[in-house]
Amino acid sequence: MTGEPRIGDAYGELLRDALAVATGVGPRPLAGGRLPRPVIEVIERDDGLINGVPAAHYLDGPQDWQPHDHRAVDRVRGDTLDIGVGAGRIALLLQARGVPVTGLDVSPGALQVCRRRGVRDLVHGTVDAHAASGRRYDTFLLLGNNLGLIEGRERAPAFLAALAAMARPGAQVIAQGTDPYGTRDPVHTGYHEDNRRRGRLGGQLRLRLRYRELGTPWFDYLVCSPDELAELVSGSEWRLAEVDDRDAPYYLATLRLSA
Repeated sequence: MTGEPRIGDAYGELLRDALAVATGVGPRPLAGGRLPRPVIEVIERDDGLINGVPAAHYLDGPQDWQPHDHRAVDRVRGDTLDIGVGAGRIALLLQARGVPVTGLDVSPGALQVCRRRGVRDLVHGTVDAHAASGRRYDTFLLLGNNLGLIEGRERAPAFLAALAAMARPGAQVIAQGTDPYGTRDPVHTGYHEDNRRRGRLGGQLRLRLRYRELGTPWFDYLVCSPDELAELVSGSEWRLAEVDDRDAPYYLATLRLSA
Protein backbone atom coordinates (compact mmCIF):
# COMPACT_ATOMS: atom_id res chain seq x y z
CA MET A 1 0.00 0.00 0.00
CA THR A 2 1.66 3.23 -1.18
CA GLY A 3 -1.21 5.66 -0.62
CA GLU A 4 -0.93 6.71 -4.26
CA PRO A 5 -3.81 6.26 -6.72
CA ARG A 6 -3.61 3.92 -9.67
CA ILE A 7 -3.10 6.00 -12.82
CA GLY A 8 -6.05 5.70 -15.15
CA ASP A 9 -9.05 7.42 -16.68
CA ALA A 10 -10.35 8.87 -13.41
CA TYR A 11 -12.34 11.55 -15.23
CA GLY A 12 -14.06 9.05 -17.48
CA GLU A 13 -14.89 6.76 -14.57
CA LEU A 14 -16.51 9.53 -12.55
CA LEU A 15 -18.55 10.64 -15.56
CA ARG A 16 -19.76 7.08 -16.15
CA ASP A 17 -20.82 6.78 -12.51
CA ALA A 18 -22.43 10.23 -12.53
CA LEU A 19 -24.49 9.19 -15.55
CA ALA A 20 -25.39 5.92 -13.83
CA VAL A 21 -26.62 7.80 -10.76
CA ALA A 22 -28.61 10.22 -12.91
CA THR A 23 -30.25 7.50 -15.01
CA GLY A 24 -30.39 4.65 -12.51
CA VAL A 25 -28.47 2.41 -14.91
CA GLY A 26 -24.85 1.65 -14.09
CA PRO A 27 -22.11 -0.80 -15.06
CA ARG A 28 -20.77 -1.20 -11.53
CA PRO A 29 -23.40 -1.58 -8.82
CA LEU A 30 -22.12 -1.69 -5.26
CA ALA A 31 -23.67 -3.20 -2.13
CA GLY A 32 -27.43 -3.24 -2.50
CA GLY A 33 -27.11 -2.59 -6.24
CA ARG A 34 -26.59 1.13 -5.74
CA LEU A 35 -23.82 3.50 -6.73
CA PRO A 36 -22.36 6.04 -4.28
CA ARG A 37 -24.36 9.28 -4.10
CA PRO A 38 -23.22 11.82 -4.96
CA VAL A 39 -20.29 11.09 -7.24
CA ILE A 40 -17.47 13.41 -6.14
CA GLU A 41 -14.57 14.58 -8.29
CA VAL A 42 -11.49 15.14 -6.12
CA ILE A 43 -9.10 17.83 -7.37
CA GLU A 44 -5.63 17.73 -5.82
CA ARG A 45 -3.20 20.63 -6.20
CA ASP A 46 0.55 20.11 -5.96
CA ASP A 47 0.80 22.09 -2.70
CA GLY A 48 -1.52 19.59 -1.00
CA LEU A 49 -4.80 21.52 -1.37
CA ILE A 50 -7.76 19.17 -1.89
CA ASN A 51 -11.18 20.12 -3.21
CA GLY A 52 -14.19 17.93 -3.85
CA VAL A 53 -16.81 18.81 -6.45
CA PRO A 54 -20.05 16.90 -7.21
CA ALA A 55 -19.73 15.50 -10.72
CA ALA A 56 -23.43 15.91 -11.53
CA HIS A 57 -22.82 19.39 -12.95
CA TYR A 58 -21.16 17.83 -16.00
CA LEU A 59 -24.60 16.52 -16.96
CA ASP A 60 -26.48 19.77 -16.38
CA GLY A 61 -29.06 20.80 -18.94
CA PRO A 62 -29.27 24.38 -20.24
CA GLN A 63 -31.75 25.33 -17.50
CA ASP A 64 -28.94 24.90 -14.94
CA TRP A 65 -26.14 26.62 -16.86
CA GLN A 66 -24.42 29.85 -15.94
CA PRO A 67 -25.39 32.91 -18.02
CA HIS A 68 -21.98 33.00 -19.71
CA ASP A 69 -22.56 29.48 -21.11
CA HIS A 70 -25.74 30.67 -22.83
CA ARG A 71 -23.98 33.74 -24.23
CA ALA A 72 -21.16 31.53 -25.49
CA VAL A 73 -23.34 29.07 -27.41
CA ASP A 74 -25.34 31.94 -28.90
CA ARG A 75 -22.09 33.17 -30.52
CA VAL A 76 -21.31 29.86 -32.21
CA ARG A 77 -21.33 29.75 -35.98
CA GLY A 78 -20.37 27.16 -38.55
CA ASP A 79 -18.53 23.89 -38.00
CA THR A 80 -17.59 23.76 -34.32
CA LEU A 81 -14.98 21.87 -32.29
CA ASP A 82 -15.95 21.46 -28.63
CA ILE A 83 -12.56 20.97 -26.95
CA GLY A 84 -12.76 19.06 -23.70
CA VAL A 85 -16.28 17.91 -24.53
CA GLY A 86 -16.66 16.13 -21.16
CA ALA A 87 -20.12 14.61 -20.84
CA GLY A 88 -21.36 16.48 -23.91
CA ARG A 89 -23.66 19.09 -22.39
CA ILE A 90 -22.64 21.85 -24.84
CA ALA A 91 -22.43 19.56 -27.87
CA LEU A 92 -25.92 18.19 -27.27
CA LEU A 93 -27.48 21.65 -27.30
CA LEU A 94 -25.60 22.62 -30.45
CA GLN A 95 -26.73 19.40 -32.16
CA ALA A 96 -30.32 20.20 -31.22
CA ARG A 97 -29.88 23.61 -32.87
CA GLY A 98 -28.58 21.99 -36.05
CA VAL A 99 -24.99 23.14 -35.56
CA PRO A 100 -22.37 20.71 -36.94
CA VAL A 101 -20.31 20.01 -33.81
CA THR A 102 -17.42 17.66 -33.06
CA GLY A 103 -16.52 16.75 -29.48
CA LEU A 104 -12.83 16.27 -28.66
CA ASP A 105 -11.48 14.74 -25.44
CA VAL A 106 -8.49 12.77 -24.19
CA SER A 107 -10.71 10.69 -21.88
CA PRO A 108 -12.12 7.49 -23.43
CA GLY A 109 -14.69 7.28 -20.63
CA ALA A 110 -15.92 10.80 -21.30
CA LEU A 111 -16.43 9.96 -24.97
CA GLN A 112 -18.31 6.81 -23.98
CA VAL A 113 -20.66 8.92 -21.87
CA CYS A 114 -21.10 11.35 -24.76
CA ARG A 115 -22.09 8.50 -27.08
CA ARG A 116 -24.60 7.17 -24.57
CA ARG A 117 -26.12 10.63 -24.33
CA GLY A 118 -26.38 10.99 -28.09
CA VAL A 119 -23.40 13.07 -29.23
CA ARG A 120 -22.81 11.92 -32.77
CA ASP A 121 -19.35 13.17 -33.84
CA LEU A 122 -16.54 12.45 -31.37
CA VAL A 123 -12.75 12.36 -31.57
CA HIS A 124 -10.36 10.86 -29.02
CA GLY A 125 -7.10 12.80 -28.72
CA THR A 126 -5.40 16.13 -28.23
CA VAL A 127 -5.73 19.28 -30.31
CA ASP A 128 -2.21 18.65 -31.63
CA ALA A 129 -3.10 15.18 -32.92
CA HIS A 130 -6.42 16.33 -34.35
CA ALA A 131 -4.72 19.18 -36.20
CA ALA A 132 -3.12 16.56 -38.45
CA SER A 133 -6.53 15.19 -39.48
CA GLY A 134 -7.19 17.79 -42.15
CA ARG A 135 -10.51 18.81 -40.63
CA ARG A 136 -11.33 22.52 -40.47
CA TYR A 137 -13.61 24.53 -38.20
CA ASP A 138 -15.22 27.96 -37.91
CA THR A 139 -15.61 27.96 -34.11
CA PHE A 140 -13.53 26.43 -31.32
CA LEU A 141 -15.08 26.16 -27.87
CA LEU A 142 -13.18 26.07 -24.58
CA LEU A 143 -16.07 26.24 -22.14
CA GLY A 144 -16.43 24.99 -18.58
CA ASN A 145 -13.22 26.85 -17.67
CA ASN A 146 -11.42 24.95 -20.43
CA LEU A 147 -9.35 28.01 -21.25
CA GLY A 148 -7.17 26.26 -18.66
CA LEU A 149 -6.08 23.76 -21.32
CA ILE A 150 -3.65 26.42 -22.60
CA GLU A 151 -1.64 25.38 -19.49
CA GLY A 152 0.84 28.28 -19.40
CA ARG A 153 3.50 30.22 -21.27
CA GLU A 154 5.34 27.10 -22.39
CA ARG A 155 2.36 25.29 -23.87
CA ALA A 156 0.33 28.23 -25.24
CA PRO A 157 2.20 28.74 -28.56
CA ALA A 158 1.79 25.11 -29.66
CA PHE A 159 -1.83 24.95 -28.47
CA LEU A 160 -2.78 28.13 -30.33
CA ALA A 161 -0.87 27.00 -33.43
CA ALA A 162 -2.78 23.71 -33.47
CA LEU A 163 -6.08 25.61 -33.41
CA ALA A 164 -4.88 27.90 -36.20
CA ALA A 165 -3.95 24.85 -38.29
CA MET A 166 -7.59 23.70 -38.09
CA ALA A 167 -9.12 27.14 -38.59
CA ARG A 168 -11.01 28.36 -41.61
CA PRO A 169 -10.63 32.02 -42.59
CA GLY A 170 -12.40 34.23 -40.05
CA ALA A 171 -12.50 31.49 -37.40
CA GLN A 172 -13.09 32.27 -33.74
CA VAL A 173 -12.24 30.76 -30.37
CA ILE A 174 -14.80 31.24 -27.59
CA ALA A 175 -13.21 30.46 -24.25
CA GLN A 176 -14.42 30.70 -20.66
CA GLY A 177 -11.86 31.60 -18.04
CA THR A 178 -11.69 32.76 -14.44
CA ASP A 179 -9.62 35.67 -13.14
CA PRO A 180 -7.93 34.19 -10.06
CA TYR A 181 -6.60 37.40 -8.51
CA GLY A 182 -9.63 38.74 -6.65
CA THR A 183 -9.15 36.36 -3.74
CA ARG A 184 -7.59 37.30 -0.39
CA ASP A 185 -7.37 33.69 0.78
CA PRO A 186 -3.73 33.14 1.76
CA VAL A 187 -3.93 29.53 0.58
CA HIS A 188 -4.38 30.89 -2.96
CA THR A 189 -2.43 34.16 -2.82
CA GLY A 190 0.55 32.28 -1.40
CA TYR A 191 0.32 29.77 -4.24
CA HIS A 192 0.25 32.62 -6.77
CA GLU A 193 3.39 34.13 -5.27
CA ASP A 194 5.20 30.80 -5.19
CA ASN A 195 4.35 30.29 -8.87
CA ARG A 196 5.77 33.70 -9.77
CA ARG A 197 8.99 32.97 -7.90
CA ARG A 198 9.34 29.90 -10.13
CA GLY A 199 8.75 31.90 -13.31
CA ARG A 200 5.21 30.63 -13.78
CA LEU A 201 2.00 32.60 -14.15
CA GLY A 202 0.34 33.11 -10.78
CA GLY A 203 -2.71 31.01 -11.59
CA GLN A 204 -0.83 28.22 -13.35
CA LEU A 205 -2.12 25.24 -11.39
CA ARG A 206 -0.45 21.86 -11.11
CA LEU A 207 -3.26 19.37 -10.59
CA ARG A 208 -4.41 15.82 -10.75
CA LEU A 209 -7.94 14.45 -10.61
CA ARG A 210 -8.87 11.52 -8.39
CA TYR A 211 -11.90 9.27 -8.24
CA ARG A 212 -12.16 6.12 -6.14
CA GLU A 213 -8.86 4.26 -6.58
CA LEU A 214 -7.90 6.10 -9.77
CA GLY A 215 -5.89 9.25 -10.42
CA THR A 216 -4.75 11.12 -13.50
CA PRO A 217 -1.14 12.03 -14.10
CA TRP A 218 -0.21 15.52 -12.85
CA PHE A 219 -0.95 18.26 -15.39
CA ASP A 220 -0.85 22.06 -15.69
CA TYR A 221 -4.12 23.96 -15.89
CA LEU A 222 -4.15 27.72 -16.33
CA VAL A 223 -6.41 30.13 -14.48
CA CYS A 224 -5.46 33.56 -15.81
CA SER A 225 -6.59 37.16 -16.03
CA PRO A 226 -7.70 38.68 -19.35
CA ASP A 227 -4.46 40.70 -19.43
CA GLU A 228 -2.42 37.51 -19.06
CA LEU A 229 -4.44 35.90 -21.83
CA ALA A 230 -3.69 38.87 -24.09
CA GLU A 231 0.03 38.33 -23.35
CA LEU A 232 -0.20 34.64 -24.23
CA VAL A 233 -2.05 35.32 -27.50
CA SER A 234 0.36 38.06 -28.59
CA GLY A 235 2.60 36.79 -31.34
CA SER A 236 0.25 33.95 -32.30
CA GLU A 237 -2.06 33.75 -35.29
CA TRP A 238 -4.93 34.85 -33.05
CA ARG A 239 -5.93 38.20 -31.58
CA LEU A 240 -7.97 38.82 -28.46
CA ALA A 241 -11.04 40.50 -29.94
CA GLU A 242 -13.37 40.74 -26.92
CA VAL A 243 -13.59 40.04 -23.21
CA ASP A 244 -17.05 39.76 -21.64
CA ASP A 245 -16.58 39.95 -17.87
CA ARG A 246 -20.09 40.82 -16.72
CA ASP A 247 -20.07 37.62 -14.59
CA ALA A 248 -16.70 38.42 -12.96
CA PRO A 249 -14.53 36.68 -11.90
CA TYR A 250 -15.74 34.48 -14.78
CA TYR A 251 -15.30 35.84 -18.29
CA LEU A 252 -15.75 34.90 -21.93
CA ALA A 253 -12.85 35.64 -24.23
CA THR A 254 -13.27 35.70 -28.01
CA LEU A 255 -10.19 35.19 -30.14
CA ARG A 256 -10.28 35.79 -33.86
CA LEU A 257 -7.92 34.51 -36.50
CA SER A 258 -5.67 37.33 -37.66
CA ALA A 259 -6.11 38.26 -41.29
